[in-house]
Amino acid sequence: MRKEGAALAAAGWRVMHLCPGGADAPARVDGVEIITHRHRRLRGLLALARDAAAWRPAVIHASEPDAWLAALLAARRCGARVVLDVHEHYPSRLDARLPSLLRPLARAGIALACRVMGVAADAVVVAKDGLDGPFAGAERLIAVRNYTPAPVEPPRAHRPGPLVLGHLGAIGRARGWPQMLAALALAAPDARLLLIGRFTDGSEAEFHSRAAELGLAGRVEVTGWLPQAEALARLRGCDLALVLFQRGEENHRLALPHKLFDAMAAGLPVIAPVFAEEVAEVVRTAGCGLLVETGDPAAIAAAVAELADPTRRAALGMSGWRAARSRFAWEGEAARLVGLYRELLPAPNSGGRGARAL
Repeated sequence: MRKEGAALAAAGWRVMHLCPGGADAPARVDGVEIITHRHRRLRGLLALARDAAAWRPAVIHASEPDAWLAALLAARRCGARVVLDVHEHYPSRLDARLPSLLRPLARAGIALACRVMGVAADAVVVAKDGLDGPFAGAERLIAVRNYTPAPVEPPRAHRPGPLVLGHLGAIGRARGWPQMLAALALAAPDARLLLIGRFTDGSEAEFHSRAAELGLAGRVEVTGWLPQAEALARLRGCDLALVLFQRGEENHRLALPHKLFDAMAAGLPVIAPVFAEEVAEVVRTAGCGLLVETGDPAAIAAAVAELADPTRRAALGMSGWRAARSRFAWEGEAARLVGLYRELLPAPNSGGRGARAL
């Protein structure tokens, strides 16, 4: 949402982001006005819709299913157009919480809800392939990939020495920390692991306990959440990047994580899952890393060993960096988003009923 809002603001529209927050929230980020509210996500849908309608926006851009519904309700009050932003395969989102017998019914119900809201909206934006199925009836359906802005800094210079394996973003068991630790135990004894981000499944204590059991406590660092600039700076200090989604979740098969493009922009080779279709296609097209079976620590460790050669790392990193400046740069996707808004709003409007995002 941040990149999308900034792109629309740069194109001349007045963009407002209505989001949860307190008095310490910034007033403006990247040209986007920040308007905070304290409504609970599900209980406060009607209040959120009321607040959105009160701003009299020309377009409401909503990025989560509950916000989609609030946007559609708000549009009925104020006549705004609605853009639904789709980042996940929502029909499978409850799979992990339900018994296998109930999953097909839940998927069908969620897919139907997506279809109804997609038809009711003026446009649907999908962030990756495989997400458009439930929205096939939408009036406008376009892809706007979640790439990173074209890098301006040169790629990381790779030199001989102990390897630092980096992981950026949310981490949990399903994102591969058990396999990371097992692979690190198989790697050279001077290799280290840096996790830049926070645990999102409550498994951090288990992670540290397992690292201690494997004798890795002194070779692992967890930064917790960091501001974006600091997080990216820490990533640039790594020698390679890990994207270790595990099999079993549809959103992992269809993943297109921002961390992949952050690594490419930094000039880092990536180790990524062979089963993740879009990730694998990017890695193959860009020539920026190695694809492995991410459930197999030995396969991960073998890839790490292959990347111990700084010449190999530099070649893959440079390929990824060049791809991040061209084929996989955000600027092309931003132009596609701006083009959609020019269809919805023939001319940018810097005041009054500007483009505003939920």
